[in-house]
Amino acid sequence: MEAATVVAAPIPAADAAAKALEKKLLDLELPPFPAPAKKAAAKVVAAAPKKKLAGGAGGYVLEDVPHLTDYLPNLPSFPNPLQNHPAYSVVKQYFVNADDTVAKKIVVHKGSARGTHFRRAGPRQRVFFQPDEVSAAIVTCGGLCPGLNTVIRELVCGLHDMYGVTSVVGIEGGYRGFYARNTVELTPRSVNGIHKRGGTVLGTSRGGQDTGKIVDSIQDRGINQVYIIGGDGTQKGAATIHAEVQRRGLKCAVVGVPKTIDNDIAVIDRSFGFDTAVEEAQRAINAAHVEAESAENGVGVVKLMGRNSGFIAMYATLASRDVDLCLIPESPFYLEGKGGLLEFAEKRLRENGHMVIVVAEGAGQDVIARSMRLADAHDASGNKVLLDVGLWLCAKIKDHFKKKANFPITLKYIDPTYMIRAVPSNASDNVYCSLLAHSAIHGAMAGYTGFTVAPVNGRHAYIPFYRITEKQNKVVITDRMWARVLCSTNQPCFLSTEDVEKAGQDDEEPIVPLVEGENSLVKAPPLLANAGDGAALCNGAA
Repeated sequence: MEAATVVAAPIPAADAAAKALEKKLLDLELPPFPAPAKKAAAKVVAAAPKKKLAGGAGGYVLEDVPHLTDYLPNLPSFPNPLQNHPAYSVVKQYFVNADDTVAKKIVVHKGSARGTHFRRAGPRQRVFFQPDEVSAAIVTCGGLCPGLNTVIRELVCGLHDMYGVTSVVGIEGGYRGFYARNTVELTPRSVNGIHKRGGTVLGTSRGGQDTGKIVDSIQDRGINQVYIIGGDGTQKGAATIHAEVQRRGLKCAVVGVPKTIDNDIAVIDRSFGFDTAVEEAQRAINAAHVEAESAENGVGVVKLMGRNSGFIAMYATLASRDVDLCLIPESPFYLEGKGGLLEFAEKRLRENGHMVIVVAEGAGQDVIARSMRLADAHDASGNKVLLDVGLWLCAKIKDHFKKKANFPITLKYIDPTYMIRAVPSNASDNVYCSLLAHSAIHGAMAGYTGFTVAPVNGRHAYIPFYRITEKQNKVVITDRMWARVLCSTNQPCFLSTEDVEKAGQDDEEPIVPLVEGENSLVKAPPLLANAGDGAALCNGAA
């Protein structure tokens, strides 16, 4: 696997800190992509792409995204039709500057390096597609999430209204729809009201990733822009599709729109549908609270989504203020013994006469597996099949209180998972979905490819696929937000000293001091977006 390409100026030999950080950059390598799928007897072999890194003063590093001119250097560019668009005529500055980037980390120390940046999203002065040559395809993969139809609608309407693109098709049934299903024509009229409906009008599925067949279909149909909406597994698939498209030398932009209701995609501020999920979770929590409060020693248990990350449970708990106990995958817990969950439940019922428990679906999986002696299983997307922590927890609570004389309880269990996934997105998510779709369109028209679009610290950016698939976003249990939950519920933290230390180590990021003297680590020529003839690319290629 090739090392990352870095544009670097000579560094003084005496500067050990600069050398160490430069070595770290030069040693960066891409994580391996999943093995390409087979087509008949032949195997699709896609070379792992290089990371595009460029450096600047003060330890500035740009993690850039691929561009069509990286492998099609003679590709012509054209003036952006938005400059003549009446809706944009009143905008003071509607084109993004070529050098605009977004910082990954905005809270820094006095001696910190400027750190990692991503290319800012938005329209460019030059585009690499003529409107009448664009043939775009949209596909949705993975589980349902509020906002899917809104993203589809805004992609279709944005391509048509902003750039005059009239050829847009939908791929039905997820990835396998590229080679197993017909396409459906999408027009502004056909998608006009779909944002008011839950689910996805294109249908979805898990798995079905045959890269060779997918790219064959893209090539045969003459598709040159592919918009892929899905979670981290889907984005990994998009990365392999991009790699194969590049290997074949096709003029085709592959763009990802991150979708996960759990909000577990790394780097980005949040994923669409999350706000709606938290809002809908309130209905279930309110119902559980009413049931618990109305019965003698009433217990309401609500299971929410959160396979590996407990963001929905955490935010719903903070928003509700009626929750007595919140359990998430990141924070281990135990049932029996001093300070355990069952002892706390008994104490809370004696004090208040009722309690509400919110549990994320991925919480306590190791505890359940040990108690039931079950082996791991995985679904078509490679996700671990979860055991039902809600039913298991209810059974354990009932068993515990059956042994208590003169302590009857009334337990109600609510699982709103599929109700929440299937609702239309709320107003906040609708606006967010529109911004994501428009940013994706601007990037594809400008010739960028192999990227996911999402906000980073409040600014939309183009993020390389590998950046959002290398790890998952998780609740940091040593952070103040989780401390706020503990303060709200007054629950025990269940954590040992070792658990806290491990959580702190997992979240640590090294602080790299600025280089003395000229205060620069690596230098690069000005970053050129939409480079014309003879201009340098961001990875140093001419």
